[in-house]
Amino acid sequence: MTVIRSVVRGCGSYLPEKIITNDELAKTVDTSDEWIVERSGIRQRHVAADNELTSDLAIHAAKDALRHAGLVADDLDAIILATATPDRTFPATAARVQAELGMTKGFAFDLQAVCSGFIYAMTVADNFIKAGSVKRVLVIGAETFSRILDWEDRTTCVLFGDGAGAVILEAHEGEGENSDRGILTSHLHSDGKMADLLCTDGGPSLNMKVGHVRMKGKEVFRHAVVNLADVMAETMGAVGLQTSDISLVIPHQANKRILDSTAKKMGIPADRVVVTVDQHANTSAASVPLALCAAERAGRIAKNDLLLLEAMGGGFTWGSVLLRW
Repeated sequence: MTVIRSVVRGCGSYLPEKIITNDELAKTVDTSDEWIVERSGIRQRHVAADNELTSDLAIHAAKDALRHAGLVADDLDAIILATATPDRTFPATAARVQAELGMTKGFAFDLQAVCSGFIYAMTVADNFIKAGSVKRVLVIGAETFSRILDWEDRTTCVLFGDGAGAVILEAHEGEGENSDRGILTSHLHSDGKMADLLCTDGGPSLNMKVGHVRMKGKEVFRHAVVNLADVMAETMGAVGLQTSDISLVIPHQANKRILDSTAKKMGIPADRVVVTVDQHANTSAASVPLALCAAERAGRIAKNDLLLLEAMGGGFTWGSVLLRW
């Protein structure tokens, strides 16, 4: 049976030039490098310059992905930009990316699912492609979380950073088998009852403010390990594969302890889990594509490798994408 698969044609990334180390943070907030590393595995984070917008980060990552794919902007049919830190309330940040890339056709829009945003955006793009609506979609995760942090709150400001990552998905024919290249299956979940465990204390409708990130870390950790392990098992079960079949897990880079606990729960060796949280911190919707691109650039991904992408974020939202490279 012939089916349409969404194959990754190229990937790209961008990290702002400015780096803030744990030791630098310790000069302004009651913390230490040892405290941060022990609880999160984070050693540094990139922070956007004052004149750098989320769209700027996204544009850099998009251009990198286009170069990697050997394409130009008008080869694209759509742009889906996952972000919780848009340039403006409206218009969509994706629209500026479209304009700056010189893309003269198709459509562009933002998607908001916080740290799970890239997984959600890939799933939406995959469904557009499978429906025959488009042939190529640029999927971006981009964030300037530094703009919504309370830099006096050591429980949150040490955890996040800025960055952007992108992939280009392209329609290809497959045989409907697990050996096909491209996205094999994806699974999304949310639970709005948990919203107050990880949220901002502001918004246009709530109080006309952007607000700061607020998080109840212990509760988030507990839910993250359970939810991520469950959705990973659900994803593998949907196509009849085992965790031993996975070449690499590309997880959301929230906390090294979450990565380790989830991998242990699933019986996945540490050397098959991509870890960038030590260098990038939590870049929300950008973390999965940044980790994916870092692994690709490091030569850790080969054609036909089976990759499991997963994330959980505020909402709560969580999900996974299983794809063959």
